[in-house]
Amino acid sequence: MFIDSHAHIDGPEFDADRDEVIQRARDAGVSVILNVGTGDPNSGALERSVDLTSRSGNVYGAVGTHPHDARLYDNSAEDKIRKLINDHSRVIAWGEIGLDFHYDNSPREVQLDVFRRQLRSARGLKVPVIVHTREAEVETIEALRTEWFGPGLAGIMHCFSGSQWLAEQAIELGMLISFSGILTFKKADDLRAIARRVPLDQLLIETDCPYLTPVPYRGKRNEPAYVVEVARCLAELREISLDEIANITTANFTRLFGLPTPLS
Repeated sequence: MFIDSHAHIDGPEFDADRDEVIQRARDAGVSVILNVGTGDPNSGALERSVDLTSRSGNVYGAVGTHPHDARLYDNSAEDKIRKLINDHSRVIAWGEIGLDFHYDNSPREVQLDVFRRQLRSARGLKVPVIVHTREAEVETIEALRTEWFGPGLAGIMHCFSGSQWLAEQAIELGMLISFSGILTFKKADDLRAIARRVPLDQLLIETDCPYLTPVPYRGKRNEPAYVVEVARCLAELREISLDEIANITTANFTRLFGLPTPLS
């Protein structure tokens, strides 16, 4: 049993064949998909993600405001996210949130303020967070250290592609490290070296689909079934079986979110 811990199958890229995509994931052994809602928080995009969790028995959801959209975050958006999490039992995380200083689609000072606000709100609800960070490692860790503290708090460093320092700091904070198809890319030797050292009980796998399609499917739209290739690469790096990686990452996911096994 595999779990895709970060996907975006509610988006328009999957409008033509969403049900088939979900079925292909099941057929590949992917028992659960965590679908992460993003976009303008006042546009209906988050509700679209939540609706998918109610229509698909093996899909859980997360909602939050991505750093690209931080400039659109306000009190209304915060109240909406809080209500969606409170009112829907299958919405299990606040995210993805964080900092992206590569694209700078929102001003950096706005990203920082909104990241901190969302961390505080998630802390108040005692729900895990899903963190996106790109070219903002120091700022991300500083925000987590000052805002994400207290017993029982946990989260995911999603689509990890950072430095060894970032991995060590996040692990120390109790965050799980989730690897995507980037792990399989030809030039990702440094990332594979980091993946060899992450504690087994802090590992997750994801697709971040429709992006970052793993080898051997490069050039195609990514989808949850392909998370098995991320798991296969990780198993080879850790010199353990594919079944062991499946069991380890599934156990980590269910523990993080307090979910039953088997999942439903």
